[in-house]
Amino acid sequence: MIIFPALSLAASFLLSLLFFLSIWRKQKKYQFLPPGPAPLPLLGTPNYVGLHNACKYYPELQKKYGPIFTVWKLTRPVVVLCGYEVVKDALVNHGDEFSGRPLLPVHDRYSGGYSLSTPHMERWRQLRRFTIASLRNFGMGKTVMEKRVLEESQSLIQAVSQTGGKPFNPVNLLACAVANVTSYALMGEHFDYEDPKLQELIITTRKFILNTHHPLHEFVNTFPILMDVPILKQKLFKESSELKSFVKKYIEQHKKTLSPGSPRDFIDYFLEKIKEEEHLPGSNFCDKSLLVTVIGLLAAGMETTSSTLKFCLVVASNYPDVQRKVQQEIDEVTESQRSPGIMDRAQMPYTNAVVHEIQRVLDLAPVAHYHSMTKDTQFRGYTIPKGTIVIPFISSVLSDPTQWETPNEFNPGHFLDDNGQFRPRPAFMAFSAGKRICAGESLARMEVFLIFSALLQKFTFSQPPGTSRQDCKQLQQNKVANRFFSQLCATPRSLSP
Repeated sequence: MIIFPALSLAASFLLSLLFFLSIWRKQKKYQFLPPGPAPLPLLGTPNYVGLHNACKYYPELQKKYGPIFTVWKLTRPVVVLCGYEVVKDALVNHGDEFSGRPLLPVHDRYSGGYSLSTPHMERWRQLRRFTIASLRNFGMGKTVMEKRVLEESQSLIQAVSQTGGKPFNPVNLLACAVANVTSYALMGEHFDYEDPKLQELIITTRKFILNTHHPLHEFVNTFPILMDVPILKQKLFKESSELKSFVKKYIEQHKKTLSPGSPRDFIDYFLEKIKEEEHLPGSNFCDKSLLVTVIGLLAAGMETTSSTLKFCLVVASNYPDVQRKVQQEIDEVTESQRSPGIMDRAQMPYTNAVVHEIQRVLDLAPVAHYHSMTKDTQFRGYTIPKGTIVIPFISSVLSDPTQWETPNEFNPGHFLDDNGQFRPRPAFMAFSAGKRICAGESLARMEVFLIFSALLQKFTFSQPPGTSRQDCKQLQQNKVANRFFSQLCATPRSLSP
């Protein structure tokens, strides 16, 4: 009769011992992490790794704990990197160690582990290397792609002309132009702006992106057991299913019309690679990886570039002196005879500087996609264990007072030397840095420069009468709110040969 209580007591003691032993081992493993706010037992520091805009707390934490600090997602540490020197040291100088990606259960379920942000390192290397090579072969950064962007700029100019100088919302027109460039590169497809297929592509891609940034994703990634709850499952994967269906139609069409040795676009290149490796067991090139890669490139290429162009026009309308100076430089270089080309960029240092400064101020991605450590690493006096999530706080780089003369002001002079020539700035990390830098950076840079220049050559942009001018900080703080993008006026310019 006394044996059972004794056994229960012994079992409780053993379980308690094992629990505290696991806590001790974890504490020992993490004892050399960077400092940070004290976590609550089991809950971590929810304010700082929260479900919505947690990075707004990072500047204060940086002031208190320095450029490297630790916050906690439940019982898992998350290391945040701040400032140019630290972020560069991690992503560039220690690129191999910081090039991992954490497993995000929702994303992994949707992608099957085949996306360009997969945590499977060898798969990521192969897919990324092939993707960049294929896009280059297709003309990314070359004359063929420049020609496509210039042609699309003319379609956009025609659409803007039809507004007759009256207030209009530029959001959809810019989205149409960027979507056409992206779909041409990936799927070989070009649409009229009124084509329902183009509108479907824009809407489904936008919904997909908004859904992936919904707090529900972060919540279910934290508690993946909830992923199979029917109502949550539908909410999590509905938008990705719609975009998958759209892209699948084009992949099937390409399979039927593929001409070996004569690829027309990225899908064709990928299909040829699948055929080439079909005899290899476990090849990373398959229908699933093709589908997920195309979706990833659509999502990355469309929304970020169109958002940047929207902000370009808003900044131009709010800084008329800057706009006039850009227009003067365009006129001098092109003599009003043609649209500016990518080769003109070297002769248009002010315009190039304005575009870069707009991207710096826009700060479109305050934090880079989460990284993770590929191995235990000694970094700046701390020990960061393998698998630890790392957040590069890109905002702190783009506004680092040690790198920018007036970090909180819109100042194209940041990118101009004493002779008025363009100067690159190493702290310009709008596309992140290192091994995980944005794969579509070259196309995005080309699109923004060419389309922005083409529009300002033909139009002067302004806010509707009665709209108060916004300074740089106000624009930056409200960049996500469409109220500053909702109405612009485009007045045609008189160009003299």
